[in-house]
Amino acid sequence: MILAIRLSITLAVLWLVMSGLLKPQLIILGVLSVALVVWLSVYMRVLKHRGQPIYFRFLHIASYWGWLLKQIFLSNVDVTRRVLSRDMGIQPTLRRVTATPDTEIGRVIYANSITLTPGTTAINFTVDGDIVVHALHEDSLHELEAGEMAAHIRDIEPHFKGPDGKVY
Repeated sequence: MILAIRLSITLAVLWLVMSGLLKPQLIILGVLSVALVVWLSVYMRVLKHRGQPIYFRFLHIASYWGWLLKQIFLSNVDVTRRVLSRDMGIQPTLRRVTATPDTEIGRVIYANSITLTPGTTAINFTVDGDIVVHALHEDSLHELEAGEMAAHIRDIEPHFKGPDGKVY
C-alpha cells in the first residue's frame, strides 16, 4: 500500500510540473489518470520488481540530471566542433563497454544515458551484460570506460537488503 501511495504522489507531482495547468477539468483528468495508472500498477503487481520495491534516491537523481545535462551540452559542443572542422576528426568505433551498475534498471538507465549523450549510441546488451556502444570518436569510449557515468548511476540505484542480508 505504501508503494501505491508513493506512486500516486510521484505521478501527481510529475503531472502538475509537466502540465502546469490548474484548470478544474484538467485537474480532474489528471486525478483520474493518476488513479487509473496506480490501479493498473497494483492490479498488475508491477510495483515490485523481482520481489523488491522499485524506488530511487531522489536527491541523487536531481544531482545526476544536472551532471547528465552538463555532459550532453559538452558532447554537443564536441560533436559540433568535429562536424564543422575541415578534417571532421571522427573515427567511428564500435566496442563493448562493461555495464557496471548493480541492478537491471541501473544498466538500462546507463544505456539510455549513453544514447542521450551526442556522439555515442548504445546498440545492444550482450549475453554477458556488457553494452555494445557506437561512438563517433574513440575518446568518448575512453570516457565511458573510465566509469564516471556508471558511478553516478550507482549512486541513484535503489539499495536494499536481500533475504541473505547482503545489500543490493
